Amino acid sequence: MKVYSLSLLSVTPTTPAQATLLGTSQDLSSFSFYQRSSVGEFMTFFTKTVAERTPANQPSSVEENNYKAHVFRTSGRQPGTVMITDLEYPYRPAFSLLTKLLDEHATLLANLPAPSAAPSFGSASANAFGGNPSQAAAGGLPPAQKGKLEGTLAGYLTKYQDPKQADTIMKVQKELDETKIVLHKTIESVLERGEKLDNLVERSNALSAQSKMFYKTAKKQNSCCVVM
Repeated sequence: MKVYSLSLLSVTPTTPAQATLLGTSQDLSSFSFYQRSSVGEFMTFFTKTVAERTPANQPSSVEENNYKAHVFRTSGRQPGTVMITDLEYPYRPAFSLLTKLLDEHATLLANLPAPSAAPSFGSASANAFGGNPSQAAAGGLPPAQKGKLEGTLAGYLTKYQDPKQADTIMKVQKELDETKIVLHKTIESVLERGEKLDNLVERSNALSAQSKMFYKTAKKQNSCCVVM
C-alpha cells in the first residue's frame, strides 16, 4: 500500500468551483528520477480537478488506472483535503486522516481571505488551467504558514504509509462508519457533461509540454501516470 500525495485546499462555493492549493506533500520515491517532475505536476492537476468537481460534505473516492484520490470537502468556504493512494489503500484510515486535517486546521481555513480580497492573484491565476474550472482561486497562505502546513502534511504522509497508524483515530470517529463514501471508477464520472480528461490536459497551462507528452505516452503504455 502506498500514499503518494496529501493536500489541503480551499474551494470556492461558486459555479464553477475554483480551488487554491494551500499546501501539499508528495512521495514520488517509487517513480524514476526522470519521471518525478511530470508525475508531480499531474498529482497537483488531479488533486485540484477532483476537489473542484466533487460535492461538499460528501466523501468521495475517484479511481484512475492504479490510483485513487480520496476527497473530502466541507461547506461554507469549502476547505477540502485530497489524498492520492494506490488502489489497495483502505478507505477508512484515508478519510479518518482527511477529517483530522480539516479539524486541526479549522481556524486557519476559517480565516482565509475571500477571493475578492485578492483580485490580483485571481487575475494572475485565471488561466492556470486553460480557462476551465481547475483555475486557481485567490486566497493562498503566506510563505511561513504554508511551510508550517506542508511540514505537517509531510509528517502525516510518512506516518500514514502504514494505515494501521490510523487505528486510534478510527476508534473515535464512529461517524465515518455511518457515512456513505461515493466511489467513482474513473475521473470522467466527476467531470462536467462533455468534458474529457484529454481536453483538460491539453488546455492546461499548469502542465508543461514535457508533462503533457508524458501523459500521452503513459496513457498509451498504460503505466506510470497518476491520471491516465
